[in-house]
Amino acid sequence: MTYPTFPPSTTSYLSKYLTKELFEALKDKKTVNGFTLDMAIKSGVENLDSSIGVYAGDEESYELFAPLFDKIIEDYHGFGANKRHKSDRDIHNKSYKELDSKGEYILSTRVRVGRNLAGFPLGTIISKEQRYELEQRVVDVLKELKGELEGEYYPLMGMSRETQNRLINDHFLFKEGDRFLESAGLNRDWAEGRGIFHNYNKTFLVWVNEEDQLRIISMQKGGNLKEVFERLVTALDAIEQKLSFSYSERLGYISSCPTNLGTAMRASVHIKLPKLANNIDKFNSIIKKYHLQIRGVDGEHTQSKGAVFDISNRRRLGVTEVEALDDIYSGVEALIEAERVS
Repeated sequence: MTYPTFPPSTTSYLSKYLTKELFEALKDKKTVNGFTLDMAIKSGVENLDSSIGVYAGDEESYELFAPLFDKIIEDYHGFGANKRHKSDRDIHNKSYKELDSKGEYILSTRVRVGRNLAGFPLGTIISKEQRYELEQRVVDVLKELKGELEGEYYPLMGMSRETQNRLINDHFLFKEGDRFLESAGLNRDWAEGRGIFHNYNKTFLVWVNEEDQLRIISMQKGGNLKEVFERLVTALDAIEQKLSFSYSERLGYISSCPTNLGTAMRASVHIKLPKLANNIDKFNSIIKKYHLQIRGVDGEHTQSKGAVFDISNRRRLGVTEVEALDDIYSGVEALIEAERVS
């Protein structure tokens, strides 16, 4: 294992903070699950266009490799090593109105959280046997959900072409192929131990063993952010009665990617903004003011199509769920107003 060198064009957080001295100090360390520095940085070394460049293998990774991870976390989240994360998902006193009630701009709204089960290594190093065990535990709980959340689980292994096409058409199906996740070890044994649960109304979805062990998602057409979030909280309350998630008093919910620590929550809207698309300076000023980020409609590392953008909260660690919702609500409200007057 030798110190990696990066070309000057590399701008990842890994290349910024992994000095040779830090590398030498950490290279021989190993977590209880066998996770090493080499594994942590592999994706960033192999993909020089990475934004972050590091992944964790378990909760201990954030402690053992703290001299590297903490620098990245502080830079990305503005969250110093002496801070502590707080959670708050109670929005009963919030008077969120439906954004874009006439349906002129917002196509859909979704709120998702990443979760990983306590007692298991993260997806980067989980064994095939552990992945299947985890899948079974999760599916047993999901099958007990009632009311609006009731639905079915569809394992990826042996999935019929008919089911695949339906899930693709519903924009539900996740798939192998992301090279960043591949390098991090998150695509191993594809598609074993993986699957998708969705309710019959198609407004609630759980991905099992994708990047995080669980991606729990509430969504619907239009801009009713409060309704979408309340459905998510109802689901989380039910699931947490049966499953324990990996949680740190300092870093919040543990995830394989440091960008998802804290709330591990991403609230987003797909919104059509053709005028702002031609006024990038104004667009970006609003995005920056409300701590938002822009993606293409097909997810991370994709481009906008037809002036439709995926707008989401950027802050996850060091803010509560409610504060992150405030960011997206106020920011999207400002974007719509700017689009109207442009």
